[in-house]
Amino acid sequence: MKITRDMGIMEVVSKYPEAANVFAAFGMGCLGCAAAHFESIEEGALAHGMDVDALMEALNKLAE
Repeated sequence: MKITRDMGIMEVVSKYPEAANVFAAFGMGCLGCAAAHFESIEEGALAHGMDVDALMEALNKLAE
């Protein structure tokens, strides 16, 4: 399954628990915050000033 920008952060973490480490490595260590439960990956990444393309690449490598 390909992970897309519009998927929910917690949706991805629930399917791929190791994704929490990827998010943390990119600076999104607050997966327990309320926003993580309703934000898409892109929304969360942009809010944290992350490189969305690099994050997506790392998440999809994990999902392979």
